[in-house]
Amino acid sequence: MSISAPSASLNRTQRQAALERLATEEYDVIVVGGGVTGAGAALDAASRGLRTALVERHDLASGTSRWSSKLIHGGLRYLAKADFPIAYRSAVERHHLITRIAPHLVRPLRNIVPDTSVIESVAGNTGIFMADGLRRAAGTPSSILPTPRRVSARAVHELVPGARQGVRGIMYSDGQVEDDARLVATLARTAAAYGADIVTYCEADPLSGDRVRLTDTLTGQSLEARGNVLLATGVWGGEHEPKITVTPSRGSHLVLRAERLGFPKAQLSAPVPGHFGRFIFTIPISGDLVLLGLTDEPAPGVDGTAPSVPLEDETFLLETMSGVLAQPLTSADVVGRFAGLRPLVTMAGKGEGGSSADASRDHLLIDEPGAPITITGGKLTEYRRMAEDAIDAIARRVDGDVAACRTTTLPLLGAAPAKILRKVDAPPRLVRRYGTFAPQVMALADQDPTLAEPVAPGCATLGVELAYAVAHEGALTVEDLLERRTRTSFVEADVAAATPAAERALALVAP
Repeated sequence: MSISAPSASLNRTQRQAALERLATEEYDVIVVGGGVTGAGAALDAASRGLRTALVERHDLASGTSRWSSKLIHGGLRYLAKADFPIAYRSAVERHHLITRIAPHLVRPLRNIVPDTSVIESVAGNTGIFMADGLRRAAGTPSSILPTPRRVSARAVHELVPGARQGVRGIMYSDGQVEDDARLVATLARTAAAYGADIVTYCEADPLSGDRVRLTDTLTGQSLEARGNVLLATGVWGGEHEPKITVTPSRGSHLVLRAERLGFPKAQLSAPVPGHFGRFIFTIPISGDLVLLGLTDEPAPGVDGTAPSVPLEDETFLLETMSGVLAQPLTSADVVGRFAGLRPLVTMAGKGEGGSSADASRDHLLIDEPGAPITITGGKLTEYRRMAEDAIDAIARRVDGDVAACRTTTLPLLGAAPAKILRKVDAPPRLVRRYGTFAPQVMALADQDPTLAEPVAPGCATLGVELAYAVAHEGALTVEDLLERRTRTSFVEADVAAATPAAERALALVAP
């Protein structure tokens, strides 16, 4: 089927119609959870022709899926842990994303790993060249992800001007997503284009294998929906599945102005003292910002929606990164902070304990007759594979033949090859975030020219982004707009300044 913006629009009118259908029609699958795995599963199911609904008790990407490092890993970190199957799958999934699924959202990123001790550098370089072998095995051409090479101190300084003089090492390429929350929203909209019903702010409880009680948290109204239930609830996976134990691991990040590091053009890693083969990094992102991360600490009992960054995490990141920078970082350089909880999952009573940094990132599928199917664990890069496994399980419960998965070659809304994206007539920021739909976003300024302006002084977000999010991307609150559809909240000081613009968008944009 063809995809067009109107059929893919998420808004209040679409939401109400979806709730009415959920009350009266039977579905092949009802996905519970609006993170990257749930949205990916909804797209997989709908694109196979299954009658599909997705319900989320908050907003799309309201949990872990928006708190990643914005990296699409090709397997290097998993080679270091001898997780060879995950490493290969990661390289394959990166290939699908960067070449066919979402080349407008996923692009190459250069990474510099400085030389450390001889043993550590040899081991690291070996791993990097092994990862490049996975790149070749996955079919990704070197024109997209170049072969690793040694870089001089001068080259390092040109790519990361804030690096300490004399830093040299090896450079390799990996994948970077423009915005993880935007990836989720785009998956959900693409699923809607294939016929899926998407409903946010909808609580699912209680539930069984073939039905679920839904409560619209905006109105308090309840209904019973019928269909095979798929749980894709991340760190909340243990709420409805007693067979698993979820041990959250906190990944803390700091947000810096890119100017502080001389507007870097590559990721720069820094070794963690006393931890062989472990690094943190600075990664340039849109909006002239840089992310500094990443911790990996057990976080039992922490709220997964918006975990705080402890002072000890901030101190660790600043001090460790300063070791490879010309000027040490301090808390005064930090303009934003966020953390996410990775769902490290085991079968209940098995495999508990140990370091979260050493735990496997493999995913887990539970399919017991009469019970909801659960898909959990894993990581951002493998969301599509997780969704495929989950919908394959759903297909075994559906009467009649179900088409095979097609998401390895199914492009998301706005996707196009780089040569086409370069010709899109819209501001570069919008092309990076919306691809070929960018002109439609910018066209909202035709009737109100003020929408072409930033929503706050010095902020990268444009007014058209807020208006478009309300009309087409299911944004229902100020927080939906500033925290998830645009990521304005990355700079904490911008939130208050941008709130009036978000309130106007919610009040004035008719669905």
